[in-house]
Amino acid sequence: MSTVRRASFGALSAAGVAMALVITGCSAPASTPSPSEGASAGGDLVIGVTSDPDTLFPWKATQFQAVNVLQNLYGTLTEFDEELNVVPGLAESWDVSEDGLTVTFHLREGVTFADGSAFDSADVKYSLDAIAAEATAAVARSSLASVAAVEATDPTTVTVTLSAPDAALPANLAVINMAMLSSDDTEEALNGTPNGTGPFILEDRTPSQSLTLAKNDEYWGDTALLDTVEFRVIPDESSIVSAMQSGNVQLAVFDDPLVAQTAEGANVEVATTPQLSYHALQLNATRGDLADVNVRLAIQCAIDRQEVLDTAALGEGEVTGPITSPAYKSDPDARPCPERDLDKAEEYLKKAGKEDGVTINTIVSQGEYATSVNEAQNLKAQLADAGITLELEVLESGAFVDRWIAADFDAAVALNGGRPDPDGMYGRYFTSTGNLNQVAGYSSPELDALFAEGRQTADADERKKIYAEISENLEDNAAWIWLFTSYTYTATATSVDGFTPMANGSLQYLRTTSIK
Repeated sequence: MSTVRRASFGALSAAGVAMALVITGCSAPASTPSPSEGASAGGDLVIGVTSDPDTLFPWKATQFQAVNVLQNLYGTLTEFDEELNVVPGLAESWDVSEDGLTVTFHLREGVTFADGSAFDSADVKYSLDAIAAEATAAVARSSLASVAAVEATDPTTVTVTLSAPDAALPANLAVINMAMLSSDDTEEALNGTPNGTGPFILEDRTPSQSLTLAKNDEYWGDTALLDTVEFRVIPDESSIVSAMQSGNVQLAVFDDPLVAQTAEGANVEVATTPQLSYHALQLNATRGDLADVNVRLAIQCAIDRQEVLDTAALGEGEVTGPITSPAYKSDPDARPCPERDLDKAEEYLKKAGKEDGVTINTIVSQGEYATSVNEAQNLKAQLADAGITLELEVLESGAFVDRWIAADFDAAVALNGGRPDPDGMYGRYFTSTGNLNQVAGYSSPELDALFAEGRQTADADERKKIYAEISENLEDNAAWIWLFTSYTYTATATSVDGFTPMANGSLQYLRTTSIK
């Protein structure tokens, strides 16, 4: 019997407690994921995926497939456990000064990179400084906005000085975009040969066909039980199901509930896990008609979100507001037009002087997740009733990511990853200095002030109020159109044991997985 199990958002509510560690000055308890009891070592696991990773450089990874691979090759100072609490990673503990302005990280000893070189404080300083440097173009740069200086105090100690207390820092350091790299490495080198401190190392890659990881015998934690993990590219989810049923693939993560239903059978089990990731129609408020808030509000009022969910994902999920973090979750009814209102949409278009309608060029990814095209087509049909035309441009996932990162779109049908802390989720998008603000297409002085206040506030109740204000601001200005959250469906052969699906979509528990 597989040990996979269904996660619930209720079980994640404790995540908010860990977010305040950096403010309160608590040290984190030691915690290392362990293999399941009685698990046996050895074996080769094949995972079916629909796309090849578009990068192997962790600081720039946004594609889900790339993130899933890199999480198993690299390490971060902090990590999330299966309930998304912040726990130690490469830093076995940390201390915070009384004023919250100095964080001291105590590093694990004896950690090595895949090339055999030693990991120490110099690598942490190099990594944090490089991520924070604008020239690096790291996607998580804004998460270090409060960091004023990083000092390698001694080989196993790093002192981080903050310009203001930062309640989100421990959680922000746990994402793979904050991976610790060797100070001797370059982006070009790592895109060919990853060199991390994770439980696996890269063994082989055939572009657009497969990527194989081998267990890292020198990993600082419990050595992975599997000998190898192959990510095999099979572009169609239904074809992955066929490969599982024939025994050629042992694990796959689906986002199409219909496909998941067909996968379950005598030799395959499916676990359903609610996700922090969210589906949205992203609007670029710097371009054309979308620069007018009334046009954006007209789009918001013309959409029945439940219909999009029902059409694209068989109703498997729930309508959402901007923030999906369990401790800070937005109320989707607290928005202009919580229900579809075509009369209101008409009023907003009239205010914008666009009674004859507008046309919005919209990019859509095909291959990164299964529901994208169905979402786009339903949105197009609904908006047509309001005189709003979506001109859809369907792109393969790599081309979509390139256009998305360059903000080369008016609108984008997108699935974005959520995070346990809302600062890491949105601070990089909707602040004027956020490194993905160009992609978001919207910011304001009010949002800048609210995000700064949210980072600096230790009190959990006060933080909830602040992020509720942020959610209200985003909805009232229709910065984007938030649609729904859904599930992932983790299909495993009955021979697979010890894998735990997570609400952030991470595959980090491949390190505890075995083949019976």
